[in-house]
Amino acid sequence: MATINFGGTEENVVMREEFSLEKAREIMKDETIAIIGYGVQGPGQALNLKDNGFNVIVGQRQPSASWDKAVADGWVPGETLFSIEEAAEKGTIIQYLLSDAAQIAVWPILKPYLTTGKALYFSHGFGITYKERTGIIPPNDIDVFLVAPKGSGTSLRRLFLAGRGLNSSFAIFQDATGRAKERVIALGIGIGSGYLFETTFKKEVYSDLTGERGSLMGAIQGLFAAQYQVLRERGHSPSEAFNETVEELTQSLMPLVAENGMDWMYANCSTTAQRGALDWWKKFRDAVMPVFNDLYDSVASGEEAQRSIDSNSQPDYRVKLEAELKELRESEMWQAGQAVRSLRPESK
Repeated sequence: MATINFGGTEENVVMREEFSLEKAREIMKDETIAIIGYGVQGPGQALNLKDNGFNVIVGQRQPSASWDKAVADGWVPGETLFSIEEAAEKGTIIQYLLSDAAQIAVWPILKPYLTTGKALYFSHGFGITYKERTGIIPPNDIDVFLVAPKGSGTSLRRLFLAGRGLNSSFAIFQDATGRAKERVIALGIGIGSGYLFETTFKKEVYSDLTGERGSLMGAIQGLFAAQYQVLRERGHSPSEAFNETVEELTQSLMPLVAENGMDWMYANCSTTAQRGALDWWKKFRDAVMPVFNDLYDSVASGEEAQRSIDSNSQPDYRVKLEAELKELRESEMWQAGQAVRSLRPESK
């Protein structure tokens, strides 16, 4: 494990150069990895592990759209694709990749198969961190750890196929075998992580819930919506408002930030743009800081977790979710976005 300086703070990270895929395979040579759930993270992690030479099976309910997707992806019923119960029985490492709400529902089914020496793997700290709310309390004689890719399973798979990696965090909640660390790092390498950084279950879920509700998804949509509305109300066309709010950011500026940082992006814009950005960014920071503090407090108190549990466990959850997504999809801003995307040169 290497020690890297991040802005003056040292952190422990694991690089693929120091923990090779061959080493990971050797550690996992006698393990059967059972992927429980084939929704958001399941397909990417399962396929990457399989392509990297690990012994992988999938457990999924049948009939379901996810079962059909697993078959379409090449998993063979009765050979590498099983019911949740059968896969859990066969697996020595159980990758519990169902949604948070589904993990709560399936836990009574899964728990009897968590026998001595097995490992329970998560990609999110939710179930364990809020265990008093979720009821997910693992037995004491198994390893419990997580690898949390910093992106969707789709991105994990795409970057893997491109020969790249998606950074991941890892954490150990329980080391019953004395092998938890080598197991979790081997799995992190196996799923295609670019590098692995160390955290805890609690820190992972606190940062993840804050990020999703904040700059990664919730805040950015709110920022888009506010700027788009102001431009439209001041007489700008939908095309102009969308291009100046979303398209230029995602297609031109964010790739520069990803390449070499925010200052690099600023340096590659006009002096007028630089001046405006430097004058205004602290005003936006100060305006939203109270919101982010409220958000973090809500996460830390468990309020956000309880809201998710209560909402996502309702029988009509998906119907309500689709109605909310439809509202976004059919808003003028994202209808304009659909039209703008269709005009990109690569779309013709």
